[in-house]
Amino acid sequence: MDTHAIFEKERNADAAKQQSINANEKLLEETAAGSVTGIGASSQDWGDSTARSFLPPYVLEEAAKRNPDDTGLWSTYQRTVEMMDEQVKGKFAPRAFGDGRGSREIYDAEGSNSLPGRLARVEGGSRSGDAEVDRAYEYSGIVRDFYKKVFDRNSIDDRGMKMVSTVNFRQDESKAFENAFWNGTQMVYGRPDAASPFKTFILLDVSAHEIAHGVTQKMADFKYYGQSGALNESMSDVFGSLVKQYAKQQTADKADWMIGTGIWKDDVNGRALRDMLNPGTAFDDPRIGKDPQPGHMDKYVKTSGDSGGVHYNSGIPNRAFALFAKAVGGYAWEAPGKIWYEAMQNSGSRPSFASFAHETIEAAKALGQQDKVDTLRRAWAAVGVTPERGAIDTLTPSRRMMEPELHDHAHARVA
Repeated sequence: MDTHAIFEKERNADAAKQQSINANEKLLEETAAGSVTGIGASSQDWGDSTARSFLPPYVLEEAAKRNPDDTGLWSTYQRTVEMMDEQVKGKFAPRAFGDGRGSREIYDAEGSNSLPGRLARVEGGSRSGDAEVDRAYEYSGIVRDFYKKVFDRNSIDDRGMKMVSTVNFRQDESKAFENAFWNGTQMVYGRPDAASPFKTFILLDVSAHEIAHGVTQKMADFKYYGQSGALNESMSDVFGSLVKQYAKQQTADKADWMIGTGIWKDDVNGRALRDMLNPGTAFDDPRIGKDPQPGHMDKYVKTSGDSGGVHYNSGIPNRAFALFAKAVGGYAWEAPGKIWYEAMQNSGSRPSFASFAHETIEAAKALGQQDKVDTLRRAWAAVGVTPERGAIDTLTPSRRMMEPELHDHAHARVA
């Protein structure tokens, strides 16, 4: 089914829509004249303590080692680790903004590292002619409408926060930024270099994944370290996959359960960045290495890097959700998605896998899905997690152990 047909619906009365278009056209004119600086106009203002990158450091590090001609990979790896270091140390302060309607604004950095860049398309405006601008516009609209129709959520913060994206972002004129990230207020998309194993970062599930970090930030603020950080990443994969399934009107048994399908170039042996149903199988190629995600607690990665293994160990709750959704059948955004959404709101900011699993069971009961509790327990058991109220993460090294390693990685030699 055509995604445009699924989601295209008038959001306002004709008069209100025209008023919005007129206001946006004025904003375009002001930006072109240089009177609007936008969000984080300084090239140093890349984000706040809630910045979340799509590609994890271990993928960038392996790719950089195996693709020495692509110098952008090394510098992207360095900057990604620095962003994760800033998350732990709590640098910067998040800023909220919105117009009450979740209007879209797409900016073009035009190869610079300045955010947000030149305003290229606004809500209700015509196609820009730039494929990346127009895809970012389409995908952010699909994500916004998914949350509204499935969860009655008004944009990212449930208060009509603007859906802002920047495309064509680079570190500087000589170095690409080969990643995508949510910086606490907006989406930012880099563009791969010619020598890169990556094809593009502007994909529907990538957009949905990163925007979901904003939803988690506003709803639950899962701390980005250890198991709570892995659950933060897993939430983005879960809702990223659900958005894609909703757009295609796929039932759980028809979904591919991949995150980042289409991210690799055609000559790379990779189906996606992650496989939720079978973690550790998404890619395996000499240019990028092998997918290292575990899908069971017996292979849990104990590390002080990657913010305590957030991108590694997210494979465990990912698989639990995919198994549960397939066992339930039908559309995964219905009962399974609503159970996860409810559980996220009730888990506090530092849930462990076991305590979050307990909250999913409580959510199922609260939502009148008592008949699915046994299926839910079996899904968690299949990944080695026993639901337990108030259980804490005892497997992840402390933050004090983490900071020296992050410091070393952040100052790694850039080829």
